[in-house]
Amino acid sequence: MTKFLLAVHVLAAVITIGPVTVAASMFPPTARRALAGPGNAATLAEARTLHRICRVYAVIAVVVPVFGLATARSLHVLGSPWLLTSIALTAAAAAVLGILVLPRQSAALTVLDGTADPQKAAAALRAVGRLGMYTGLFNLLWATVTVLMIVRPGSTTGA
Repeated sequence: MTKFLLAVHVLAAVITIGPVTVAASMFPPTARRALAGPGNAATLAEARTLHRICRVYAVIAVVVPVFGLATARSLHVLGSPWLLTSIALTAAAAAVLGILVLPRQSAALTVLDGTADPQKAAAALRAVGRLGMYTGLFNLLWATVTVLMIVRPGSTTGA
């Protein structure tokens, strides 16, 4: 059962977190291109698609920690410091995505499609500048969790 749980955990991480990481990274330059060339329907559609990928896959990615915790319980490592650190970093990554990245993407889209009022538009334009930084932080958190999952201090793999 442990191998099954681990396989689902790893597959879910690759299939859900990978697309969010890539789409979130692609959104800021796409938004900047759309701002530089207003009225470009293709660039606006690309930005909307990237945001949708981030939103949808972020929700589906909930299975990653669920199966991760089930795997950790099965392996009897729930109290391990590396795992507790990974859990904290995963929560931080989710918070960065939910609080800093997704709302700023939404705000940028309201500016790009012309539905933001002028005051909100100015704030959203400034937010696009910071969006790359928040996305980088999100990616760094996930990279750190990935390394912890592979290296696992005290691992029996001998690596």
